[in-house]
Amino acid sequence: MKTLFLPAAALMLIAADPARAQDAAAGEKAFAKCRACHEVGETAENATGPKLNGLFGRKAGSIAGFDYSEANRNSGVTWNEAIFAKYIRDPWATIPGNKMAFFGIRNEKEIANLAAFLKQFDADGKKRR
Repeated sequence: MKTLFLPAAALMLIAADPARAQDAAAGEKAFAKCRACHEVGETAENATGPKLNGLFGRKAGSIAGFDYSEANRNSGVTWNEAIFAKYIRDPWATIPGNKMAFFGIRNEKEIANLAAFLKQFDADGKKRR
């Protein structure tokens, strides 16, 4: 009985892990909402918003050549999935005084997929393998 329980428990944990449910291809479609202001990839440049290459693990307000708000530069935020999810739901509540003109994404699955898409790109815009 103990032998059957452990593999079943492990499978339940894997299935319950939301990170495993992320879909980068669906996240690329969700990125269409961001594309008006942001770029990602090897040819990405700063636009109305900063390029989003290497977002996770990066300090907010740190992309050279982009004119961030003082609120963003001084937020103390280092981007991770939890902070990104909170921010993309409601940018103004998460970093008051930032200049991102976006009303947010409320769908948790869409946010997770968008994060999976963005996590593919390193700081140089190359896709991680």
